[in-house]
Amino acid sequence: MNPMLSLGLLLAGFLTVEGLLNPNFSPTNHGTWSQAQTRDGKEAAQELARRNAKFGLKLYRKLAAGDPNKNIFFSPLGIGIAFSILSLGAQDSTLAEIKQGFNFRNMPEKELHEGFHYLIHVLNQKNQEVELALRNALFMDRELRPQKKFMTDIKKMYNADMVVTNFQNLENTRKQINEFIRQKTQGKIKNLINNINPGTVMLLIDCVFLRARWLHQFDPKATKEEDFILNGNKTVKVPMMLHGGGYKVGRDDQLSCSILEVPYRGNITAIFILPDEGQMRHVEEALTVENLDRWSKLIKKRVVNVSLPKFSITGTYDLKKTLSHMGITKIFEEHGDLTKISPHQSLKVGEAVHKAQLQMDEKGSEAAAGSAAQALPMEMPLIITFNRPFLVIIQDDDVSSVLFMGKLTDPGKK
Repeated sequence: MNPMLSLGLLLAGFLTVEGLLNPNFSPTNHGTWSQAQTRDGKEAAQELARRNAKFGLKLYRKLAAGDPNKNIFFSPLGIGIAFSILSLGAQDSTLAEIKQGFNFRNMPEKELHEGFHYLIHVLNQKNQEVELALRNALFMDRELRPQKKFMTDIKKMYNADMVVTNFQNLENTRKQINEFIRQKTQGKIKNLINNINPGTVMLLIDCVFLRARWLHQFDPKATKEEDFILNGNKTVKVPMMLHGGGYKVGRDDQLSCSILEVPYRGNITAIFILPDEGQMRHVEEALTVENLDRWSKLIKKRVVNVSLPKFSITGTYDLKKTLSHMGITKIFEEHGDLTKISPHQSLKVGEAVHKAQLQMDEKGSEAAAGSAAQALPMEMPLIITFNRPFLVIIQDDDVSSVLFMGKLTDPGKK
């Protein structure tokens, strides 16, 4: 009987508004797409984005229930891509659990992978407005004999890099993988893994990196130190950014919260949700795709004076533990079925770690000429101040794909 070997899963996401990427960065070239491919791919991606958002909101609620005072930040898209790649190697009840847990159920596999392929194709972009990179890599032991179809599919559909390494030397492999992640996140995520479990023969890496500029940047001269009210009515001093301009904003009296959209350049938008005092739990429990849709209809363009804290947060999660509580267990167990990766060895996912970071400040980049100029109607500005715990969702507007999701409860904590 073959011994049980481990497959590792590491996911890294980073978002910043601090300027542009290294000019040497070049996005993946997925080749020329026909009109039919683009149409079919976009339709599949839109359906997939909605399913992935439902998974992300469910995961958010699970994380928030564990510790209501903790900052949260993660990438539903990055996690979804990684487990969709693994689904190519899964069978029977193991595959069924992945499909159920990630809302892939009843979606034809062809459309599932075409949808992610389209998302990776359109989101890997580099221009003057925004730079976004989705990167996948499979590190495998040189003694492993993976199925040719699995290797072909992950390259074709997910453009995953394949790196042969020596898992007998775990320290060198650890350094090699951390260096890969460091490079793919422009040096922002370092030393994601401290150790690799003995018996690991394969590690799947997923990185999401976004650096974008505010459409209307905040003036650093207007930033002032203000109080941020923590849970329990304690306060902490934070640098509070200020900008007056035209924003989409709305009020949900049913859920006792305010909603504000702050656009980046390009097709990326930050959605901020500010619950009334004492209403955070109520809003979190109501986080559904349907309510996100309702909020998009509630908000209207207004003249708004926006105050947002300048902050940085990091979320690091043991997905093996969290997803197991969400009913996804077999892929982590000895009786799971990953034989479509390799029929010659018994494989399980030994570890699944996700780390995401968010930095938010005034800049965006060097100021573009006229970037702060807006034609605004003559009306009394609405004032909205994010000086207590709030939620943030970063999405791509082209297919409404949720890139990042989180909560800031304490700007003083990284």
